[in-house]
Amino acid sequence: MKKLTIISLIAILVLSVLAGCAKTETAPSPGGTNAGGAAGGKNVTLKMFQFKVEIAEPLAKLAAEYEKANPGVKIQIDTVGGGSDYGAALMAKFNSGDKPDIFNNGGFSDLDKWIEHLEDLSDQPWVKDMVTVAKEPMTKDGKLYGQPLNLEGYGFIYNKDLFTKAGITELPKTLTQLDAAAQKLQASGVTPFVNGYAEWWVLGNHFVNLPFANQPDPNAFIDSLNKGTGKIAGNQAFENWVKLFDLQLKYGNKNPLQTDYKTQVTEFATGKAAMTQQGNWTQLQITQTNPNIKVGFLPMPISDDVAASDKLPVGVPNNWVINKNSANKDEAKKFLNWLVSSDIGKKYITEEFKFIPAFTNIPADEKILGPLAADIIKYSKDNKTMSWNWFKFPGGEASSKKFAATMQAYVAKQKTKDQMFDEFQKTWDSLKK
Repeated sequence: MKKLTIISLIAILVLSVLAGCAKTETAPSPGGTNAGGAAGGKNVTLKMFQFKVEIAEPLAKLAAEYEKANPGVKIQIDTVGGGSDYGAALMAKFNSGDKPDIFNNGGFSDLDKWIEHLEDLSDQPWVKDMVTVAKEPMTKDGKLYGQPLNLEGYGFIYNKDLFTKAGITELPKTLTQLDAAAQKLQASGVTPFVNGYAEWWVLGNHFVNLPFANQPDPNAFIDSLNKGTGKIAGNQAFENWVKLFDLQLKYGNKNPLQTDYKTQVTEFATGKAAMTQQGNWTQLQITQTNPNIKVGFLPMPISDDVAASDKLPVGVPNNWVINKNSANKDEAKKFLNWLVSSDIGKKYITEEFKFIPAFTNIPADEKILGPLAADIIKYSKDNKTMSWNWFKFPGGEASSKKFAATMQAYVAKQKTKDQMFDEFQKTWDSLKK
């Protein structure tokens, strides 16, 4: 048996060497191209590593369309997200040597973290069609390193029929009006909010963004925190923000810390709650769960200042980037260009992904995108938007996760407001450069 085992191991090693030799034969040319059928019939496998679980299925169909049009090219897609740690999974991929050709990057501090691995995309044909807001996160020293996935916005998604049933005739745009609406909903027998606080990003990215976005100058405030001249405790926007936090807890579901993303969206879609903090990326799941539901967006007010409160946070959720050391980077560039320039790619972006395009050459049909995207587009056209700032936090996801853990402790009544602010400050000071 031992002899057979040794012989088997030798056979495996021989096969591995042969496989390695075969792989060498299809290595890229000196120019860095390992293209498909059009470049000498060599086979290429493009590895994509992405985080948007809600588009995993249509993205696979889109990849099949590209493979059909480009014989010899295969696209392998791995998706990690929806509560899983994409950043840690991506780092593990690189550390193991299984480096993707195309992956996601959020920009700002995330760009700084990964820039040594990123291909400069400044010369790509789609750059001229990008909307202005999409350029800043992925630009450094005059070079552009990412293609935006789309534009997204978030706020309180609300059930229009439940609002009507509760007798709410005027949509709340201030903190006081939101409190009054929650009281009416509760009196009608409906839970006002379903809070999915089991997900760190709901708290540590989207919700904690509000006091930053509500600063007179968010970038100046973040700069002051980095320099040590600004403080979180005593800041008026943070003091106001806690009032909204408390309001959601007062009128929310009983187990927010055990409510994950899927449960949160499902409970909202099935009418168990009238409002939930989420974004237009939930449109697919909401519609699939309840095709007849009527939904829209409400702002997330932290004060009674209508002008300041009646806004939605809108930005670029993430970007496609290319591994600059990939042997297949030319094919990766070709795919990304096809994605935003071909009729098939454009159709998938809007009709299948339900994305708000970040490109001027891709029409945004609100009837196709759905009512949530329509509200985001309207707020954007009316210039009633606020910034996304979590990509500017020191340490990237590390700070967001620590913020979330502190906020979860506040929800569990393990920390007071002052202790929460103190922890925020310690987190920032420990991670800033």
